[in-house]
Amino acid sequence: MRLNIVTYPDKTLRKKSEEVKEVNQDIKNLALDMIETMHGANGAGIAAPQVGVNKKIIIVNWQKEDYVFINPKIIKKSFLKYTDKEGCLSFPGLEIMVKRSKKITVKAIDYTGKPIKVVADGMFARILQHEIDHIEGNLLIDFASKKGKDEYKKSLN
Repeated sequence: MRLNIVTYPDKTLRKKSEEVKEVNQDIKNLALDMIETMHGANGAGIAAPQVGVNKKIIIVNWQKEDYVFINPKIIKKSFLKYTDKEGCLSFPGLEIMVKRSKKITVKAIDYTGKPIKVVADGMFARILQHEIDHIEGNLLIDFASKKGKDEYKKSLN
């Protein structure tokens, strides 16, 4: 089922998400709904807060495959960083340059409840960092200049 995407300035986006205690059928159904929602909006990733759910669940579509990360945590970041343009389903029309680690290692639980460890590089790492920011209450607009923030807020009126 396609879910509604929460957009800025909704306060749900600023809340730190809760850890998932058990990968039960409700969590699996939510992950499937998030995948459908992400694809329906042509997104590369989506986090549970973006559909109004305060849980540590993110979905990433990479190389035409959907990945479910439950309770993801970045355990290693490369010193090497690079800047690239990012957009966000919760910020329609906003695209800004963001500096992120080029390579990261993430620990999480997968859709079946098994622990996983993923080493991601380049755009895959960027998408993961963006979505993990969401479950921590950090948003794309936080990376914008003051002028960029003011212009985006003005565009909402």
